[in-house]
Amino acid sequence: MNHYFIAVAGNIGVGKSTLVELLTRRQGWEPVYEAVTENPYLADFYSDMRRWSFHSQVFFLSRRLQQHHALMTRTQSVLQDRSVYEDAEIFARNLYRQGHMSDRDWAAYYELFETLTTLLPAPDLVIYLRAAVPTLQQRIALRGREYERTISAEYLTQLNTLYDEWVERFTLSPTLTIETDDLNYVRYDAHLDLIWTAIENRLHGKDTLTLKE
Repeated sequence: MNHYFIAVAGNIGVGKSTLVELLTRRQGWEPVYEAVTENPYLADFYSDMRRWSFHSQVFFLSRRLQQHHALMTRTQSVLQDRSVYEDAEIFARNLYRQGHMSDRDWAAYYELFETLTTLLPAPDLVIYLRAAVPTLQQRIALRGREYERTISAEYLTQLNTLYDEWVERFTLSPTLTIETDDLNYVRYDAHLDLIWTAIENRLHGKDTLTLKE
């Protein structure tokens, strides 16, 4: 029996962790969530982003690459909450676009990312959960995390743009874009069924590239 490695990508609040939890519970797969490791550069980063963004992002990239590499030893199918690619293509790139990372630091960081990711096996599938900014704001408010209250609509819009651009050019794995504005896979089993069917089709090479309810 085949075992698969699937990564779930998407903006803050889109529902990645929830989908990973529901699908792995249903299919008997193994969930893999973001590694919780304190970044020793964070305090410096928040006090001087331009000076410390490179150091902070390299630390995050190192931890994500370690986790990705460890997944290769698993014999059970896994569903990963957030991929290594998002660290560079979304969050580090956004810091660079906002002027918090110099041209030299960005070039060095991205070259390191590209070199290391070409040495690691890519996922069998990358699922991109997409939602409009008002939907993201509603979901962020519902989960009530104090540290997320200051996230602006402008920041979420910037990340959405970066996600769209990244998925458009991503070629290391097959992708499946799921438009989630009108999906509620927590409340409705039929919506979860729809998502799983689209995943199965994509894993077997069928042409479902985007799922809309």
